Amino acid sequence: MRLTTIPKMLLAGALALTAMGAVAAPAAAAPAVAKAAEGTMTSSVQGTFTDASGGIGQVTGTFVPTGFAVQGDRLVAVGTLHALLTDSAGTAVGAADETVTLPVQLPGSGDAGALAACNILHLVLGPLDLNLLGLTVHLNTVVLDITAHSGPGNLLGNLLCAIAGLLDGGLPFPLAQLADLLNQVLAILAR
Repeated sequence: MRLTTIPKMLLAGALALTAMGAVAAPAAAAPAVAKAAEGTMTSSVQGTFTDASGGIGQVTGTFVPTGFAVQGDRLVAVGTLHALLTDSAGTAVGAADETVTLPVQLPGSGDAGALAACNILHLVLGPLDLNLLGLTVHLNTVVLDITAHSGPGNLLGNLLCAIAGLLDGGLPFPLAQLADLLNQVLAILAR
């Protein structure tokens, strides 16, 4: 029997996820973070949309974060979105080159409308062969994943996620300090 656990995201992961927050609700973002020639951090943005003919169009572009801030009780990334929209026929139908504010998804946090989930257990049992008084039982590899969902009315999920957060240390400081630290990281990367 082998027991493995899934490690928590590091604080640096929040920086890499800025482009994934909410570039476009139907678009599936796939960031590829790389240091650009001029010294900025650029995330690739890719996704799809339904075009005027009902086909599936493509969104491609980049997001360049210029800073982080706190709006209400949310950490947000402010930056420039450069995007090109191409319809299902391959014709460019629009472009965006504007400053946007995107919510940053922190480890263990969820959007107000969505349930937050935290991994409790990842258990892998190897193949097992039993001979019980002439009855042979063969069990292939079994993977057991237990995930708790927190939110209104999810008492056990809230409790287990809170305990998992305590065991992992959770976020050690308020969002304003986190935004300041992320801005310092951006300044260092821009050198």
